[in-house]
Amino acid sequence: MNFVVSASTLLKHLKAIGGVLNTNNSIPILDCFLLELNKNELILSASDMETTITSSIKIESTSTGSIAIPAKTLMDALANLPEQPISFIIDKAKHSVKLKTETGDYNISGLNGEEFPKMPGLESQVSLVIKSDVLFNAINKTIFATGNDDLRPVMSGVYCQFSETNSIFVATDAHKLVRYTRNDAKAGTSASFIMPKKPLNVLKTLLTGVDDAVKVEFNKINALFSFGNVNLVCRLIDGKYPNYEAVIPKQNPNKLTVDRSAFLGALKRVSVFSNKATHQIRLKVTGSQLRISAEDLDFANEGHELLTCTYIGEDMEIGFNSRFLVDMVSNLDCDEIVIEMSAPNRAGIILPSNNANPAEDILMLVMPVMLNN
Repeated sequence: MNFVVSASTLLKHLKAIGGVLNTNNSIPILDCFLLELNKNELILSASDMETTITSSIKIESTSTGSIAIPAKTLMDALANLPEQPISFIIDKAKHSVKLKTETGDYNISGLNGEEFPKMPGLESQVSLVIKSDVLFNAINKTIFATGNDDLRPVMSGVYCQFSETNSIFVATDAHKLVRYTRNDAKAGTSASFIMPKKPLNVLKTLLTGVDDAVKVEFNKINALFSFGNVNLVCRLIDGKYPNYEAVIPKQNPNKLTVDRSAFLGALKRVSVFSNKATHQIRLKVTGSQLRISAEDLDFANEGHELLTCTYIGEDMEIGFNSRFLVDMVSNLDCDEIVIEMSAPNRAGIILPSNNANPAEDILMLVMPVMLNN
């Protein structure tokens, strides 16, 4: 089983799929890449049992077969090689690999490729096609709002809801919520699933710079994403997602419009002086003036800034976790944002003041914190 491949091409593909690998595996073969040779096609696979990714490269060979090669050893070897063709000479009986380069020979001990976890098949699945940039933006705009609570696993992923009119992506950790809607991404039927955070992060990396449409197939257990020469299949989160629409307040008479970059900069500066446990920041709106302040009584630290804003409603003072606000405002692409509020003890809604893309709709919700008056 022999083949020749470009060092830089192989390293690029291995880096792309290597994001799924865990650092501590109880099963040794999960520390490996699976290399499957089918004459002129080399299929590379990586898996953590929950998620499996494959990528393929056109190569020079007349052989067939498979072998699992330790990922770290192979990646480190390739990373230190200049661009050149590498010959892989594989002894399937001994599961050993010899790499021949222009200046050296290297031997790696591998494992039986037949023992590598098989990519699960999808039976009775729903399928749809979505643009790669739409899917990338949906992940990018929502994943930061997912939770980390093991007792509520459904909140540790992104809820993907497809219908004949639009596609909606939702993430929440009970303190903040993001709902990202695309009216230009439609499915032939109504369907939904909850996608775990780790494969979403890997998928986001894989989609960077990709122009191909993504085919999404899923059933109640797994979802498969296919584009270009890449396939990613992952186990979905089992459970019922919370009724997110019920927590979004519909009546918000107080509307604050402020420059996004100025607001974000002020938040970052003032939050340095907030309590390190609560990260509490105070917004006080009077007329066209927004006062952002924070204090840490334990160390007698205090900071505040004044911004000019446009405000409709009664004068108001409300507290938020500064980290949540910074995350949300950082993930909006507009010049100005609108913060809609009803009362100091009710959730605030953050929206872009005007959407650059009419097919896109994004709503962010953040729960208030009790002020220390």
